Amino acid sequence: MTALSKNLKPLKTSRQNAWSGDVLINQDIVLEDTTLRDGEQAPGVAWSKEQKREIFEALVRVGVKWIEVGIPKMGGDELRFLSEVVEYKSELMLVAWNRGVRDDVKQSLDLGFEAVHIGLPTSDVHLKQSVGKNRAWVLETASDLVNYAKDRGAFVSISAEDVGRTDEAFLVDYAGRLSELGADRMRLSDTIGIMTPEKYARKIELVKSSAEVDVQCHCHNDFGLAVANTLAGLKAGAKYFHVCVNGLGERAGMPDLAQMVMALKKLYDVDLKIDTRGLRNLSEVVSQETRVKLPPWAPVVGDNVCAHESGIHAKGVLNDSNTFEPFSADEVGGTQRIVIGKHSGRAAVRSCVIDADLVLNDDVLFRCLEAVRAEAIRKQSALDATEVVAIYQELLETASGRPDSNHEANI
Repeated sequence: MTALSKNLKPLKTSRQNAWSGDVLINQDIVLEDTTLRDGEQAPGVAWSKEQKREIFEALVRVGVKWIEVGIPKMGGDELRFLSEVVEYKSELMLVAWNRGVRDDVKQSLDLGFEAVHIGLPTSDVHLKQSVGKNRAWVLETASDLVNYAKDRGAFVSISAEDVGRTDEAFLVDYAGRLSELGADRMRLSDTIGIMTPEKYARKIELVKSSAEVDVQCHCHNDFGLAVANTLAGLKAGAKYFHVCVNGLGERAGMPDLAQMVMALKKLYDVDLKIDTRGLRNLSEVVSQETRVKLPPWAPVVGDNVCAHESGIHAKGVLNDSNTFEPFSADEVGGTQRIVIGKHSGRAAVRSCVIDADLVLNDDVLFRCLEAVRAEAIRKQSALDATEVVAIYQELLETASGRPDSNHEANI
């Protein structure tokens, strides 16, 4: 056993997950949505006060309690929006984002925000190329700003930006300093999304074993690992984590809110008390405001998540939805669909016929299936139930003699 592992605090776990056998994540973790801050920093996204208010209200409707609402220093519509929503601070934990500048923090606190985040880089790359400073400057600035904000009674969150390229010895020193200062939370930001779950978990473990400060996961999705890295960070002992609706965010975005909520609920037995029935609607609100439609195969809230075309899949789902669905469409505010197309089988066509209250004829059903597949290829798309029923009715009316004996493709 290494010295590091000896110092790690054990996770609070009760039992293993029935599906995967994975150790469960702590129950007291906190989801914080940053759609209104990091999400809006996605290239080309620029919301008005009214649009931000609509997204804010949609987040609140599903039960999100921690929201990073924006950047007061931007002024204009951003400042007007923040001045309005700060009144909800008694009901929600609203976090205002700030640069590592005292005047930024002062403005946020003067507006009435009781929780502030301070963005500071810790990698030598970012210190040199982004702000033109050194490590001593980071420690000095953190000391000044944390002391100032704590003196004013604020909840203080502070970053280690570009943690993937931050020297580990300096990260330990920095975490120790934040702990001594009384910072409430240290955000480990995989700013350019270069970490693997194993590496990110190690960073969390390193901080947790060397300092008495809560840790927040902030993972970007440049290699498609944002959700996996966040889950790894939570398993390693992080208490807080960031998400964005629809995986919005800078470059390739952030961990998707719906994916994190459902993965934690179904795979790790952690219920965040989010009304999952509203996830689809929340996704649609943000999709509308960004003018970007989600791909149908998007996890959890995509149109295809509970849609089935393959004959074997459709037959199984028609008998029992659990056969090919890890959660019901209703649970996430979606709709189960049986799609009729090239890969459909007789069970799906039969369902359409039964729903139309037509007489069932197995021979006609088989011919209808062949005709449906041919039509789907011709159209290069699925058929709706009306089209299927029309084909079946026509074949039923003209049926005569026995159908071909080649019934292999009837699944």
